[in-house]
Amino acid sequence: MSERLFTPAEVDRLIPRLTELMEAAQERHRQALALQERLREDRARVAASGGERIDSREWKARAERLDGLGIEVRQLLQEIAGMGGVIKDLEMGLVDFPGRGPAETGGATVNLCWKLGEDAVLFWHGMNEGYANRKPLP
Repeated sequence: MSERLFTPAEVDRLIPRLTELMEAAQERHRQALALQERLREDRARVAASGGERIDSREWKARAERLDGLGIEVRQLLQEIAGMGGVIKDLEMGLVDFPGRGPAETGGATVNLCWKLGEDAVLFWHGMNEGYANRKPLP
């Protein structure tokens, strides 16, 4: 976790880039899941047929593309982490940033919680809480 504590305004300034990165990571992740399923189906078909031959070059190319997609997703998420964000859920597009809580927390460190599609950071939750416990920022 970042040592830095963010203000909501600081997170808001990051949202255009966060949106780009998260959308790209989600798209690569979807592509990887589809490719992984296709490879799984190929393996099952080969096993069911008792060793049916497949185009090994094509299969290897798909396997290498799957590896490449995994690398791309990790790089995109590392860039978000480098900005100070903690990815909580890739599929939902959830990213937390440590910040000072509202007065009701006594200024405790909390997570400023952003979700892909939100134009600003609007919610927070305690450090040991998650998305279900989001509370509106004052």
